Amino acid sequence: MSQALFSVASGAKYHEERLDVLANNLSNINTDGYKEDKLIFRIPKEESARSEKPGVMSSLYSSPPVPSGITIDFSQGDLKQTDHPLDLALSGDGFFCIDAPDGTRYTRKGSFTLDQDGVLVTKQGHPVQGEGGAIKISGQDVRIDENGKVHVDGEPVGAIKVVGVMGPNSLRKVGDTMFAPALGAAEEVKAENVVVKQGFIESSNVNGLRAMTEMIDVMRGYESYQKVIQFLDDVTRRSITDVGKL
Repeated sequence: MSQALFSVASGAKYHEERLDVLANNLSNINTDGYKEDKLIFRIPKEESARSEKPGVMSSLYSSPPVPSGITIDFSQGDLKQTDHPLDLALSGDGFFCIDAPDGTRYTRKGSFTLDQDGVLVTKQGHPVQGEGGAIKISGQDVRIDENGKVHVDGEPVGAIKVVGVMGPNSLRKVGDTMFAPALGAAEEVKAENVVVKQGFIESSNVNGLRAMTEMIDVMRGYESYQKVIQFLDDVTRRSITDVGKL
């Protein structure tokens, strides 16, 4: 009975973890540049249990899948038009590079602004990296083409640095839709087939309908585990009571 209760409790715990991930995704459905988290499972190595009774075939039991971590879905979200000249979105695979206090950070959220010195920065004040350093803008007419080249009042002032990262799964979230290398430094590669779109922002890639449907399914599964736990508890209590009467 204790083994059955342990298995059911483990199943309920796994459902709780899935629910936490889904809830976090849904809470960021309107966060520009947010990338969906997904809970991944592994299937433990199958172990065979042989019956002690002679003449009975051995049974093979498969352990249920167990959570082994969270992966990030880097698929592109929808692009929404803002017409703000300092709003940038990437169509294709790649990241903007940001000079953060703890080193280079990567993001798909191109909602930029200018600091008091006219340097292109994030909303938190971190400079956006250009091909030759930070980009300083002093003028009225800001044009950024599909290759990230910046022109102010018709004059070139630099180019937005856009890179790919070898093995995007090597990145981890560090808050405000920015990513940092999971270990050491990220291996930057040239971003291929990526277009910079001025006046656009990339939306969250969370599919709200799918996430809600999955959440309902997980909640129902969790409720089922609760009922089984209650049933096993009742059976244990009755067994103890009946044994006590003998």
